[in-house]
Amino acid sequence: MIRHQTPAWVYFGGLTLATIAGTINSVGFLGQHHQALSHMTGTVTVLGYELARAGYGVALHALAILTAFFLGCLVSGALIRQSSLRLGRRYGVALSVESVLLLAAVYFLRRGANVGDYLAAAACGLQNAMVSTYSGSTMRTTHITGMVTDLGIACGHFLRRAEVDWFRFRIYGVLLLGYFAGAVLGGIGYGQWGYDTLLFPAVLSGVTGVGYTAIKHYERRRHAHAKHPAGP
Repeated sequence: MIRHQTPAWVYFGGLTLATIAGTINSVGFLGQHHQALSHMTGTVTVLGYELARAGYGVALHALAILTAFFLGCLVSGALIRQSSLRLGRRYGVALSVESVLLLAAVYFLRRGANVGDYLAAAACGLQNAMVSTYSGSTMRTTHITGMVTDLGIACGHFLRRAEVDWFRFRIYGVLLLGYFAGAVLGGIGYGQWGYDTLLFPAVLSGVTGVGYTAIKHYERRRHAHAKHPAGP
């Protein structure tokens, strides 16, 4: 069996990000346009069939969401520049930008402006592109199709007593749990507070980003002091 020594922060970070995405997508489906925001498969489907039946207004909205998601990925790639998850990358900055995008999305969604959907989709794109792989496993925190597929494959391997990558099984299970929990929170929150529910993932991503940046800054200063201690 394949085993990995995985630090706790990988599981905690994955759970947090998946919960954020699940909440955003739940609010997107319950909102004015009933539109997925954290993954683009359904959005491309909507774009296709609305064009086929000359629903150009809805098709344009779907295209704008797709474009916003892409631009979020672009910003993430420009900020982080690496595809493998490693401590020390600029994840804090990316999460802080995501928080700002979600706060702006709440502002516009309260006023019925479509740009709120686009900002939320951009936040999801940015988050999804933050982490591409870890320890050889593909990781996506804003949709679960691939994870459910890999979990099914792992269970099939287990049943026929083949080698199982238990790290992948555990991390995908955590991400699936987080996304589901976020969807539940989004559904409950939207019924109580409407679009203000997005303040929860906005604050969570912002606190995580600022906290991560502060910790990395402290560690850099500590290492610098250890290498060059002050004189008497």
